[in-house]
Amino acid sequence: MTKATYKLVLLLRRRPGMSVKDFRDYYETRHRLIGEKFSDGVVRYVRRYLDPAPQAIGAAAELPFDVITEVWFDDKAIYDQVLAATATGNLPDEVIADEERLFDRPKSRVACVTEVESTLWNP
Repeated sequence: MTKATYKLVLLLRRRPGMSVKDFRDYYETRHRLIGEKFSDGVVRYVRRYLDPAPQAIGAAAELPFDVITEVWFDDKAIYDQVLAATATGNLPDEVIADEERLFDRPKSRVACVTEVESTLWNP
């Protein structure tokens, strides 16, 4: 039997007035390090930066989020603690202060993920 993995997905938008380049640079050079500092129990931490795909007709529309951040846990108890802290906003002051510099926090969304992967048949 496969061991369960628990994952949080954070859909995050950059703060108003911040360029995409500045947002990505700041996340990777500053905010990521704060996330790693508080990563006890995290087994994987990934940022997936989004760029609008060209539309069939017209220019690419702006997306509601700039990054999908994924955080994996093997330990359900730790996952539950992080989920509760995230849901209530009971995060370390350093995290909250830095998020306010980087994100449009009221537009942030968090989801609990159950992954089911297909095994594709390729001849």
